Amino acid sequence: MHKYKTKGTCAREIRFELREGKVHDVSFKWGCNGNLKALGILVEGMDAGELVKKLSGLTCGIRKTSCGDQLAEAVAKALAADADNAIEPNK
Repeated sequence: MHKYKTKGTCAREIRFELREGKVHDVSFKWGCNGNLKALGILVEGMDAGELVKKLSGLTCGIRKTSCGDQLAEAVAKALAADADNAIEPNK
């Protein structure tokens, strides 16, 4: 389970799984409950790289980020960490 502390959004934390390059079990702590449940359902099983491409840079109102953008950032960081661990498993 990956956990990510968000910045600049109503949601405070995102949790998700990466399995075989796909995103699963996305949940948000706080934020717009219905919208964030829907986002989790819509991205379930999505290719992680595709999610990053589609959601990166989205904004919410006057904010420079959004929950979708923060999810993209979290997934991108998790992909990078997983790649690093695959290269250096004893890290």
